[in-house]
Amino acid sequence: MHPAFSVIFLTTLIGVGQGLFLALFTGQSYSAVKLLPAAASEQFYSIGGLIALVFLVGGLIASFFHLGHPERAWRAASQWRTSWLSREVIALPTVMGLLFIYSLMHFFGWDMVLFTSAAGAELSLSLIVGILGMLATFTLFLCTGMIYACLKFLQEWHSPLTVINYTLLGTASGFVLATAFATYTAPGLLKFFGIWSIIITLSAFITRAASLIRNRNIKYKSSPQTAIGVRHTKVKQIAMGMMGGSVNTRDFNHHMSALFFKSVKWIFLVMVFVIPTILVWTGMEDADRSLLFAAFVVQYIGLIAERWFFFAQANHPQNIYYQTV
Repeated sequence: MHPAFSVIFLTTLIGVGQGLFLALFTGQSYSAVKLLPAAASEQFYSIGGLIALVFLVGGLIASFFHLGHPERAWRAASQWRTSWLSREVIALPTVMGLLFIYSLMHFFGWDMVLFTSAAGAELSLSLIVGILGMLATFTLFLCTGMIYACLKFLQEWHSPLTVINYTLLGTASGFVLATAFATYTAPGLLKFFGIWSIIITLSAFITRAASLIRNRNIKYKSSPQTAIGVRHTKVKQIAMGMMGGSVNTRDFNHHMSALFFKSVKWIFLVMVFVIPTILVWTGMEDADRSLLFAAFVVQYIGLIAERWFFFAQANHPQNIYYQTV
């Protein structure tokens, strides 16, 4: 498929925002049940939430560049019963709204403890909003991943690994950013976020590598015979089906060389997984803010390459007919 950069930035930016919110909520949850000391200030949650919201808004803005008629974007939500895209359109502003409320509650001090257990665990109002936001966030990950995983004819995408990778890669980038951000207002949570970011990044490496191995060994169901509806055992194509270019030859192929395509795979494997893990581990030990932010920047650039590869790797069955471009 031809990778559209508007969709690449949409999925990577909202992934960072979702992951950062999950990191904030995880830190607050651990503190609420006394598994962590209350080392984070209200400023950490409020500003962190607003930063996550900025990434979500950035992704939303990027999505409009993919629309032929942006003024009709509201109609995308009308098919929510059958379309994962429509469900994503509903889930994204839901996450943004809950995240905005979550940030305001911490910023203005509107939080209050509703219940305290005998063990000292506290249930606060912002924690309830955070739980709702967490559920909406995972729903958004599911919707985004299923937009591609539900397409049976694109066998590279039609796998549970697609949803898992979207979830883990977005969460990893958010936790890496949370680790860097913790150096400002929550140094006591630095190692907590750092260790979790490494664990999630390595988990994402395992599942992404599994998808690469799976896609390498795919046995395609389509053939030149099924493409043109002829059952003859020997079919040979000598032309691409038309004299000039069209949407078929433009939008269903990445038009890059095999060397470039293969290089992108190794580039994103190094930049998304190897370098950030080393930088986070080193920066976490020394509380080095520059190394931690470098880890996030390198990983995000790697995620852009990973998402480009994700789209480019999908081989549409129509390319069997228009194989000579």
